[in-house]
Order: sequence, then structure tokens, then C-alpha cells
Amino acid sequence: MSTLQCVHRNYTITTDIVEHPGIPTPWAGGCHITGPDGRTTRRISLPLKLAFLSELENAQRASIAHGKWLVDQSLDQGRELFQAKTA
Repeated sequence: MSTLQCVHRNYTITTDIVEHPGIPTPWAGGCHITGPDGRTTRRISLPLKLAFLSELENAQRASIAHGKWLVDQSLDQGRELFQAKTA
């Protein structure tokens, strides 16, 4: 399985697709986002209603689109993208 990667507003978005064989929609979409400072998010899944797709390519595209939306929300709306470190 190949991973897709793109750069959006200086943030790198990398797909992280998980396969669940044996079900009609076996591809669970998700991504990691790396900021310009090198910090990387945990795996961020697609929203539950859209999380599982029947084709790998669609899961990858949806994961990239979701990552771009999250970056836009972080930069334009001030939503936190990276988890705060705990002591």
C-alpha cells in the first residue's frame, strides 16, 4: 500500500490508511500532519460517518482533504492542531 503526501500552507500531510479485511468498506482513512517546526500530530482519523471507504484511492484522497481542512482550521480559526505535551 502506498502513502500519499502533500504540502499545504507549509504543513506536510501524510496519509495513514488502515486496512480492515473482510468488511465491505475495508479502508479506514486518516493522516498525520507535520508542521513547519517539525512537530507531528498523532494519527487523525476521518470523521466516523466517513471513516471507512470501499476503495484505497478514495480513502487516500479523503484523508488528504481532511488534513488540508484541519490545517486551514488551525491557521484561520485558531483551532489547536498539536496536542500539548504533558509532564
